[in-house]
Amino acid sequence: MPIVPDMPDVPAGGGDNQDDRGAARLSGPLFRDESAAPQAPPSPQTGPQEPMTGAAPQPQPPVQPQPQKKSAGRDLGAAIGVGVGLGAVIIASLFIVKAVFVGVIAVAVVVGLWELTSRLEERKGIKAPLVPLAVGGAAMVVAGYVRGPEGAWVAMALTALAVLVWRMTEPPEGYLKDVTAGVFAAFYVPFLATFVAMMLTADDGAWRVLTFLILTVVSDTGAYAIGWRFGKHKLAPRISPGKTREGLVGAVSFAMVAGVLCMQFLIDDGTWWQGLIIGACVAASATLGDLGESMIKRDLGIKDMGTLLPGHGGIMDRLDSLLPTAPVVWLLLVLFVGSG
Repeated sequence: MPIVPDMPDVPAGGGDNQDDRGAARLSGPLFRDESAAPQAPPSPQTGPQEPMTGAAPQPQPPVQPQPQKKSAGRDLGAAIGVGVGLGAVIIASLFIVKAVFVGVIAVAVVVGLWELTSRLEERKGIKAPLVPLAVGGAAMVVAGYVRGPEGAWVAMALTALAVLVWRMTEPPEGYLKDVTAGVFAAFYVPFLATFVAMMLTADDGAWRVLTFLILTVVSDTGAYAIGWRFGKHKLAPRISPGKTREGLVGAVSFAMVAGVLCMQFLIDDGTWWQGLIIGACVAASATLGDLGESMIKRDLGIKDMGTLLPGHGGIMDRLDSLLPTAPVVWLLLVLFVGSG
């Protein structure tokens, strides 16, 4: 999964907060004490000293804010270590036993649903029922792997029905918002993740999933690297202030190059021009997915969905760009080289 941490928006000149602190220094105790010159303490020989007159306070030069270096805002070492560990588990399960990788997807889905529903209840008082979501979400992934798109849609419909019925066991207050959030969570997390399981069913399914993962990671890496070095123009400042247009160009460029290489060397019957298309589409879907989860987190007033992964946040903070990208890659690969 992507290991690139989100880049916070840190103004190059130190920001407005430092200007406020500089202004506070100029209006603080220093200027109040200088309204009169300091008086010498009284002594037994001379008695109290008369205040000195005619001495005006010396003006102090304004305090200039010191520029701050950009900071990644996360423990980059921990982020890389966790990312490498997760990558090793994913690759091992992907190429050894496909069924084990389906289990990895199901576990990620259940943990992601737990994080999402927990934050909804904590921040908004929305009680999306976790039990039917977790059971239905895991079943959805398995159904997609065993029965394809039809199985995924049937499992999605049954999960939505289970959410409606499960919530009926509680008082009616808030029923509509709870079940709406539950159906949204079922679609957003397990249903989109099911397309990864469906990629796996092809003869070269492991290589299709690997291509999907590589392109998403490369897109995120390109956006981070180029945006960090050259980013000046904000992409969506109200949603994610750290994202820049230059970073989007980096994401598209990196993903298109990676797409050409993956389609040429990893996918049976793939061609270079198909890689260009897939790479550009992955960059767009990954960026939209990242912005979508940022929108949810801003509405909830939180920075991360969880704390399970040091340096990354929660599982949902790593699935944000993967989930919407999965159906895009699955569909393009089916159109270009067949279902396998």
